[in-house]
Amino acid sequence: MGGEKMITLNLCFLYLLVVGMLLSGGLLVMAQDDDYSYDDTGAADAFPASGGMVPAMYIFGDSLIDNGNNNDLTSFAKANYFPYGIDFNGGPTGRFSNGYTMVDEIAELLGLPLIPPYSQVSNSKDQMAHGVNFASAAAGILDITGRNFVGRLPFNQQIKNFENSLDQITGNLGVGDVAQMLSRSIFFVGMGSNDYLNNYLMPNFPTRNQYDGQQFADLLSKEYTTQLTKLYNLGARKFVLAGIGRMGCIPNMIARETNGGCSEDVNQLVLPFNENMKTMIDKLSTNLPGSKFIYMNIDNMFEDLLSNAGSYGFRVVDRGCCGIGRNRGEITCLPLQTPCPNRKEYLFWDAFHPTEAVNVLMGRKAFSGTPDFVYPINIQQLVNM
Repeated sequence: MGGEKMITLNLCFLYLLVVGMLLSGGLLVMAQDDDYSYDDTGAADAFPASGGMVPAMYIFGDSLIDNGNNNDLTSFAKANYFPYGIDFNGGPTGRFSNGYTMVDEIAELLGLPLIPPYSQVSNSKDQMAHGVNFASAAAGILDITGRNFVGRLPFNQQIKNFENSLDQITGNLGVGDVAQMLSRSIFFVGMGSNDYLNNYLMPNFPTRNQYDGQQFADLLSKEYTTQLTKLYNLGARKFVLAGIGRMGCIPNMIARETNGGCSEDVNQLVLPFNENMKTMIDKLSTNLPGSKFIYMNIDNMFEDLLSNAGSYGFRVVDRGCCGIGRNRGEITCLPLQTPCPNRKEYLFWDAFHPTEAVNVLMGRKAFSGTPDFVYPINIQQLVNM
């Protein structure tokens, strides 16, 4: 197992080297063109200013919901090149998907325009009006997570960026109005996956020798609680927290298994984190007056998709639509690579990330789903509280 992980790590660095050379050589200038900026997607005009169910949505997380914050960083964790965004109106934006992310779908269901990345709105009060996306690929709950990718914005830095943006938002609305606006807004947080993928499971990190699975989950939960409390102290009241999915069944993990199936060791490894999250949100809801926390059970959502793939229209559940190697999961989507044509039939877009079709389904389940998918209430119910 250790040897296979080292091979996969070396393949990842080969991928990073290739992408880095292509980016530095200017081959991907098309992805940096103004035609691919957020403003040109037309999303900002999709809904009237007063048409949303909530004033705004603020987003924190990793590559599953990053929409361009890593584009200008000195980072190997980027997706601002084709074929990423092949099905997105505007092309490659930095989303690690062929199209929508989960929070894009949730924004639309809330009646909001697509939420712009912090990197593009930090000097614009008007573009912050309906929220900001602070998510960053390779980011984790722990600051050290993702260091192999060099530049990234850990959750602690994302919170600082939100705090910095409050001055501009306050200047536009006034202190009292901002407090009321924030209390009615949705704060979506999806963290933790990289703390396993790009920390605990990486052979060049010491973490696995320092903590067993339960101890690591407890460490993450303790830090996560502190971070979420900081957001509460900055005005957040309505939280949507996404758990970790069936990580052992992503193409990258399947590629490591000799039997070609899911890695049950990895699936079991992340279970304590998800279990801790349920306890954590109950405690936070009790200890932070006026707060409401809900938990997106990504693990149950993914299990439902796997068990009922055909009824959802999925035909390929164990390999990426775009990638190289076994299960198209050893090296993720290379620049200008031709992806599969039948993307709506795939669960996975690349070695790590779901397709737009999956993101849309999960967003809808979070918005109006039952307690087995979103606990204790769904987003639609949270909005009305």
